[in-house]
Formats: sequence, C-alpha cells, structure tokens
Amino acid sequence: MRHGKKFNHLGRKTAHRRALLRNLSIALIEHKRIKTTLAKAKALRKHFEPLVTKAKLNTTHSRRTAFKDLQHKEAIKELFGPIAAKVGDRPGGYTRVIKTGFRRSDGAEMALIELVDFNEVYNGKIEKDTGKKKRRRRRKKSADETVAETVENTVEDVVEEANDVVEDVVEDATDEENKDA
Repeated sequence: MRHGKKFNHLGRKTAHRRALLRNLSIALIEHKRIKTTLAKAKALRKHFEPLVTKAKLNTTHSRRTAFKDLQHKEAIKELFGPIAAKVGDRPGGYTRVIKTGFRRSDGAEMALIELVDFNEVYNGKIEKDTGKKKRRRRRKKSADETVAETVENTVEDVVEEANDVVEDVVEDATDEENKDA
C-alpha cells in the first residue's frame, strides 16, 4: 500500500527512478533547459532544488552529498561553479516548469524545465519593466487601441535609439577635441 507516500513513483522501481532523476539532473545542469513529460519535470524539480541549495554552501560535505546523488564530476563542477554563483542570492525556486502541450504519439503532457537565472530573454524583460507597475485590465483592447499602443512604443524605441546615437557622436567629438589639445 502507498499510504502517505506523496512523491510520484513515475511507474518505475526505486533504482530505475533514481537513475532517471540523476540523468535528468545532469542534463539540466549541462543544457540549462530540457524538454520532458510534465510528471518527470515536477519530480525532477523536487530532486534538483535541494542540490542547488547544497551548491550554494560550497563546502566539502555539500560537494560529497551532491556527488552521492549525481555521480558526475563535470556536473558537480558546473553546479558548484557558475550555477551556484548565479543563484547565490535567490532563496529558492531555482527551476521553472512550462507546459508545452501534448506529445503527438501517446498524448503525454510535455513540459520544459529550465534554470530560472539562465534564461536571458525572460530575465531581460523582467529587468526592463521593473520600474513600471502593471495594472490588470478587465476589458480587451480594440484593434485601434492596440495599433496606437504599438506605434507609440515603436516611436519611443526610435527616440531612445536616436538619443543613444547622438550621445555617442558627442562623446566621439569630445574625445577627438581632447586628443587635438
């Protein structure tokens, strides 16, 4: 009976499940993002997040306990090196699971699991918008409002780029004057 056992067994025996989670963890460390089934991604998150927490300490004991779980020297170096450095100030939540739809062959629900701090595209958008508060809207915008907002954003981007170019030209001119003097 499985009374009180809350983790997902993934339809495997213990040794097979450990090997699966070990291999998925190594792949996640190596590639920073992997595509797998939703059940495996959720199980991997529970297995992987404590390893990253151990990597933040970077002691001999934490390295040995992490190696016990992974059995892969290069993965341990990567985990305790760049990954631990990027997540050093984060209190938890090192991975993100994104649902990607269903697999065509058997209909299994697929997901993308990635390290949060290594997605530069997503993090760039968050850092850019932090100064503004977002408000939720209850109504949908009409096509005219959407076009007007897009044009306004485009004009703002062009103005910002023009200002940057003007500043660069002014800096170059002052540098040339300083060289001549």
